[in-house]
Amino acid sequence: MWDELREVSVRRWALLGLAFCVLMIMVALGLEHLADLEPCPLCIFQRVAVLAAALVFAIAAIHNPEGRGGAFVYGLLGLLAAAGGIGLAWRHLWLQSLPADKVPSCGPGLDYMMDMLPLQQVISQVLTASGECADISLRFLGLSLPGWTLIGFVLLALIPLGMLLSLIRARRSGYRWMDVPPAD
Repeated sequence: MWDELREVSVRRWALLGLAFCVLMIMVALGLEHLADLEPCPLCIFQRVAVLAAALVFAIAAIHNPEGRGGAFVYGLLGLLAAAGGIGLAWRHLWLQSLPADKVPSCGPGLDYMMDMLPLQQVISQVLTASGECADISLRFLGLSLPGWTLIGFVLLALIPLGMLLSLIRARRSGYRWMDVPPAD
């Protein structure tokens, strides 16, 4: 199995990651437009994390670096984007787990904040006090949407981890991380 993992190209890893990101965004947009579920500010931030990962994977697929250094950089950036999404989804779940009297008050809408406040203050306000994010609008198989999003981000993180693990395996086989993989 490890030998097959080492031989998977950066482009294949990246296309797999990009396809998963597209699937996550399609589900989010479907829930918004077909099920009429309005996304809260944390939901929107989670979409931004998916789009950031998609951008990394799209650039990696186009670039398809032959050296191991490119795979390392794209793997690390993809992992950072997925980790950001995991943190946001975790925060969202935490807000939903609070008792009603402990939920922060709802602030102004995200559109209003984006128009009136600097970006740094908008991010800070959404991450610290978004009472509307504590509402559970839908459960599927016992999990709320942020729970499913957390699972999606964990699965997404496996793709750049696969890139990075293939580099570790290649290095243990005697190749330096900057070498071009051998032609079979």
